[in-house]
Amino acid sequence: MRVLVVGGGAREHALAWRLRRDGHAVWAAPGNAGMAADARLVPVEAADAPGLLAVCGRESIDLAVIGPEAPLVAGVADRLRAGGTPVLAPGAAAARIEGSKAWAMGFCRRHGIPAPATSVCATAAEALAHASSCALPVAVKADGLMAGKGVVVAADRPAAVAAAEAFAARGPVVFEEYLAGREVSAFALCDGRRAAFCGLARDHKRLLDGDRGPMTGGMGAFSPVPDVDPGAEAAIRAILDAAVAGMAAEGAPFVGFLFAGLMLTDRGPRVLEFNCRLGDPEAQALLPLWAGDVAEPCLAAARGALDPADAPRPMPGAAVGVVLACPGYPEAPAPGQSVPGLDADGRLAVPPDGALIFHAATVRRDGWRTAGGRVLTCVGRGPGLAEARRRAYAAAEAVRFAGARMRADMAAY
Repeated sequence: MRVLVVGGGAREHALAWRLRRDGHAVWAAPGNAGMAADARLVPVEAADAPGLLAVCGRESIDLAVIGPEAPLVAGVADRLRAGGTPVLAPGAAAARIEGSKAWAMGFCRRHGIPAPATSVCATAAEALAHASSCALPVAVKADGLMAGKGVVVAADRPAAVAAAEAFAARGPVVFEEYLAGREVSAFALCDGRRAAFCGLARDHKRLLDGDRGPMTGGMGAFSPVPDVDPGAEAAIRAILDAAVAGMAAEGAPFVGFLFAGLMLTDRGPRVLEFNCRLGDPEAQALLPLWAGDVAEPCLAAARGALDPADAPRPMPGAAVGVVLACPGYPEAPAPGQSVPGLDADGRLAVPPDGALIFHAATVRRDGWRTAGGRVLTCVGRGPGLAEARRRAYAAAEAVRFAGARMRADMAAY
């Protein structure tokens, strides 16, 4: 199969690596320097629908997979689909499930999907008034896309007011009931009518060990998640099924990977957010674990003909991904550091057993150098989380550059 991966982060590198490993020819638009060993790079940005259509025609692409959320919300999948390319990604109408948190919480209410109580403030004045009087703690969220950084859990009044003021400058502000518990990310491959469960992961978005510090795009992830019991998993599957059924009922069938960010509470799982694509860094932990040929069920889903029995399923074992970010990340990343331990193709020069490296922001200049906030995801695979974790950190130490920001407690059970 000839597959186009759209995007240029570590998630897209993991997709390209997996598709190539399964024997497919892979193109990446625009990709990144570290992906060149796994895909043919084409200099077309993820939001450039006409350019992507030209690539699909020129290279006789059988399937396009769009990784990032912004082009999905902008309708790039609609444009490619209208041009005749099978696309594993939702159209703009379905991508609202991530593009607007207010819309997503309303969707949950309409379809009986368990979620926190929510108040939406359309103006800055409304947001500041609500922040000054609401129950605390409270989750304050920007309505639109914020690359994983659009939420503040405010424990006191000044924090709630400050978050409301900051987010109101970008549009509506969403206030959600604070939920205590443990977070988990759930994934399903969807063809517009069916949701085929693909597994669970847990990521950590705060910068520092112990889930402290500012929110980031994600500092690492692991799979499986040992504290999800069979009852909770059954409830999670029901949420994914209800979401896909609800989207179809509203005339916006969801095609692609649906990601539910959930809180495991004493009342059962509750939806914190929906994402309209694979997560980053969750994809880097999930893709190495899936059995079989990933491209075939993805193409079937893109065509609206997925057999849930053929969907990707986790193999026995575990994977842990650890992100290395630039000094100053997330507030003011300062790139340019030399990255040790990589060969000419950007892979580990001396790879520990079961270890992989996925690039997000590197350049070839006097060897390899950092080029942006989150630089690499170091993944370890093993028979269990403890061994996968050991291998992930061994890989991280092999490529650790000066000033790298890295959590030391990923999957530390």
